[in-house]
Amino acid sequence: MPELTVSRDKVGFLIEKAHEFDVKDLPADEESGSNPIDDAEVDVLQDDGSDSVAAEVASFIRALNEDEQIDLVALMWLGRDDGTINEWDDLRSQAAERRSGYRNPRWETVRYLLGEPLLGDLLAEGLDKFGISWVDEAPAP
Repeated sequence: MPELTVSRDKVGFLIEKAHEFDVKDLPADEESGSNPIDDAEVDVLQDDGSDSVAAEVASFIRALNEDEQIDLVALMWLGRDDGTINEWDDLRSQAAERRSGYRNPRWETVRYLLGEPLLGDLLAEGLDKFGISWVDEAPAP
């Protein structure tokens, strides 16, 4: 079984944050006459371009080292079924090659990952193919 350079805890954090980011909705019609009290303040879930979750995820990914960033991209591809666990080295090589083509690898890796609508689910699927659970097991009663 291949090994990941990025820890389960880091990927788990990203999965949780990506799920928070994924629940955003398209911007509402400003002229709708909507009232936050009547709407149960659902507008909080809308992405207006100044999303603190996206900023937190972007900052976290940028702080990862190159190998960890490469693993994240390859793990997302693995979760998307672009390859199998037996092709992990090839997925990593492709991710590294893609990254080497970027003018600003840290920023463009962030943009690429955040541009994937199901990032959290795909990372979770990728970990699952490694036999790794991203959530802690609940203690037995």
